[in-house]
Amino acid sequence: MGSAFESVLRRERAVVIAALAILTALAWMDLAWLADDMAMGGMDMSGFRMIPAGQGLMMPASAPWQPIEFAYVFAMWIVMMIGMMTPSVAPMILIYARVGKQAEMSGQAFAASAWFAAGYLVAWTGFSLATTFAQWALQRGALLTPMMESASNVLGGVVLIAAGVYQWTPVKEACLSYCQAPLTFIIRHGGFRREATGALALGFRHGLYCIGCCWALMLLLFVGGVMNLLWIAALAVLVLLEKAMPFGKSVSRVAGVAFIAMGAWLLLHP
Repeated sequence: MGSAFESVLRRERAVVIAALAILTALAWMDLAWLADDMAMGGMDMSGFRMIPAGQGLMMPASAPWQPIEFAYVFAMWIVMMIGMMTPSVAPMILIYARVGKQAEMSGQAFAASAWFAAGYLVAWTGFSLATTFAQWALQRGALLTPMMESASNVLGGVVLIAAGVYQWTPVKEACLSYCQAPLTFIIRHGGFRREATGALALGFRHGLYCIGCCWALMLLLFVGGVMNLLWIAALAVLVLLEKAMPFGKSVSRVAGVAFIAMGAWLLLHP
């Protein structure tokens, strides 16, 4: 009986890992496609801005955003958040799936872990909407290049220093502690949920803590380039190390010092 039970759990774990891996891979493939399209073979894009549509679309830099452009940028941010944040939330979803399967086999089923994951992604979708508005404002102020990176060393320096300081704040530490201890988070927020809406709300709440932990890091995309795949990957790895490693808090603070130093350097070279 015990062997069969463990076999079911292992199979459930494999299915969840495969689903998360496929979702992450698809997101990164889409980002790579968009980045390649926006590079336009190294063409000089002065006076224009690229639209992340994968179709070589561009607009005069001075032209106002159209609804379709807003939709494309919003979709790009959603995909980017999925690609960057799914690996770091995997431990939480795996715990949820394991306990849910155990409860199901004992006749007391919880809502599927997919509902929890959906709530988490809804929270990041809201964040993506906010960053889309931020990008619109920055481009309207001519503070972003056609490749969506800071066109001002002053802006880049300020954002880097702000992100570095935030890495040392109590709010960052509190949010990170919940992200590092999935089971503790679930227990402190009412435990596992039987109904789908409850699981969705729990996932959404966890997403809010995750945003509280990582929002400043995500704004660094405007410094290194929203479509700079190496920069995106570096930030995604940092987020994963912060949340998944026992020394995550030390990683966070060391990164904070590095960001402050980088920001100071930019401010000294306006």
